[in-house]
Amino acid sequence: MANIYDTRRYGTIAFFLVAAALVMVFIYVSDNIVSQLSDQERDRMEIWADATKAIVNSPADIDGDGGDAGSADIDFLLSIIERNRNIPLLLTDQDGNIIHHRNFDLPEPVDSASPLFISDRNMEFLQRKLSSLKHSQNLIKIEIAPGLVQNLYYEDSRLLKLLSYYPYVQVLVMLAFVALVYFAVMTTKKAEQNKVWVGLSKETAHQLGTPISSLMAWMELLESMGVDREITAEMNKDVSRLTTIASRFGKIGSRPAMEPVDVNAVVEDAARYMSTRISKRIRLEVACSSEPLVVELSDSLFQWVMENLIKNAVDAMDAEGSITVTSRSDDDGVMACIDVTDTGKGLPRKRFKTIFNPGYTTKKRGWGLGLALAKRIIEQYHGGRIFVAASEPGKGTTFRILLPLRPTECGSK
Repeated sequence: MANIYDTRRYGTIAFFLVAAALVMVFIYVSDNIVSQLSDQERDRMEIWADATKAIVNSPADIDGDGGDAGSADIDFLLSIIERNRNIPLLLTDQDGNIIHHRNFDLPEPVDSASPLFISDRNMEFLQRKLSSLKHSQNLIKIEIAPGLVQNLYYEDSRLLKLLSYYPYVQVLVMLAFVALVYFAVMTTKKAEQNKVWVGLSKETAHQLGTPISSLMAWMELLESMGVDREITAEMNKDVSRLTTIASRFGKIGSRPAMEPVDVNAVVEDAARYMSTRISKRIRLEVACSSEPLVVELSDSLFQWVMENLIKNAVDAMDAEGSITVTSRSDDDGVMACIDVTDTGKGLPRKRFKTIFNPGYTTKKRGWGLGLALAKRIIEQYHGGRIFVAASEPGKGTTFRILLPLRPTECGSK
């Protein structure tokens, strides 16, 4: 059963790796498209620069025959310049003075009566643009004549800018979708798991009810037949124990009644019960706090958790060793801290969390639900925490339970 959670973990990792690979593919394809469009825009700017150079260097009559051909060529060159309506550009002389500008969203409208006039505010805006463009690669030098050079600076078009942002928007949307799907799947799986736990627990309690009732009747019959009272007394203890177990299973899935209890007493009761049911070669020691540790808890459910931890500690040892159960308040005085330490096989660090997964077990027999139910009881019903505080293969393990102390108890510390 342990491999189920390894498989789930590896499956989750594989899922995110595939998602990351898809994101990288999307970014690569989008960046490739943006790069091609950028090259096309540079080609257009070079054509624009060539047209500007041709106009500057052309005489009034290009072919020299006094016909309209030169005028037609000039019109064609001018049409090339005029067709650029989406790529912002600045044309400067070799001293950096702005000669011409196009397609910028200027802060003030251009006076149609004198379009060549640039207001102080617009000039300040264009100078800032020029300063930023000087640090970019979007520059084309136009050699108007030997020793006379003009500089053409241009920005990416609005379309190209939008496309450059598109891959990142796409990545964010995909990541949000992946997170939503993962959350929905995990929530659904957890809800189904909870239903299975509750159904299994209640069905177990129901199935135990009939044989317990029968055993109680048989006990009365044995007593009436004169069977040794010490024997029947011990049998009654076990029947009573079965009744308590059935009651615990029946409470899973419903909110148990919580009462203020000194957790020291509950810990000692659980250890006392288990001490007569483990090997004599295993030493069970209890060291509870000298001060009361009052918490809100369900006595029967918490005893079940303690017994389960002690039983797991016994199973972790080869019929010999020691188990130490301690209780104290934490350093801040707000939590009751209960430790169960054994000298058993220990756990590798990678198993510290998976050991609480339902179905996880290292034993040949068993369902692997003990620690999963213990975690549910401590964290969901008692508002505390249960975790592996320390473990080392070959040296032993310490399980720790933290329970919130009652406010009055916190204030007294």
